[in-house]
Amino acid sequence: MEKKQMEQKQIKVLKVDDDQEEMEIDLFGLLNYFRSKLIIIIAAFVLGSVLAGAYTYFLVEPLYTAKAKIYVVSASTDTMVNLTDLNLGTGLSADYEQVITIRPIFNQVIKDLDLDYTYEELVKMVEIAVVKNTRIMTISVTSNDPNEAEQIANDIAKQAEIQIPKLMDTPKPHIIEPAIVPMFKSSPSYSKNIMIGALGATVLVLGIFTVIFVLQDTVNSADDIERMFGILPLAVIPEGNIGILAEGNESTSGKKIKNIKDEKRGKEAKCS
Repeated sequence: MEKKQMEQKQIKVLKVDDDQEEMEIDLFGLLNYFRSKLIIIIAAFVLGSVLAGAYTYFLVEPLYTAKAKIYVVSASTDTMVNLTDLNLGTGLSADYEQVITIRPIFNQVIKDLDLDYTYEELVKMVEIAVVKNTRIMTISVTSNDPNEAEQIANDIAKQAEIQIPKLMDTPKPHIIEPAIVPMFKSSPSYSKNIMIGALGATVLVLGIFTVIFVLQDTVNSADDIERMFGILPLAVIPEGNIGILAEGNESTSGKKIKNIKDEKRGKEAKCS
């Protein structure tokens, strides 16, 4: 039984080795093949960039992002902020980040601005982030209307300033930078999409050519014979039309025979 198992294992190993040999790719030959298809590859690069640019310009709706900033710290006295207040603000930043997105605050924003969004839709438009190693929070709102983005960001900051002290019984945050109407769109990026489209089309074409090259089983040269069968050819027949060569040989031999007959006739004429 052990011998049979060992033989089976050896057979499996041999099969794996054979499969690995079959999957070997001649990289130099593949690069030469790509070089022969260079015009098609360049055309795919250009076409991919044009299609991606057209799709981005005509079909992708531009979005605008407005940002408001609030400061999470408050003085325990009327004159100065001590170290305890700063540490308290640092600890509260993560809590504020979650509390700002609760339903009561967002529902109040929807009511104030008379928005057609649901709570879930508005949450997807808003991003709350704490600036690293600070007590500053950024409220970012993304919309296809720049004026709407500015109004929502400012109203969320306002509601956070009003309602967080009531909900958490903590010092209120302060609005340090209200949102302004964004002048430039935040997405999409034409240059990024065009480059992605161009590279995607190029990779696709290179992948197709690679598959064709790997599956190609025709013999085109002596190197192909050596690579596929592991043997060297003894001779190589040059390319050409055999019929034309045969006709050329016949015409050449006919001319030689005619020249020989003419010479004989000339000699006989001289002798007579």
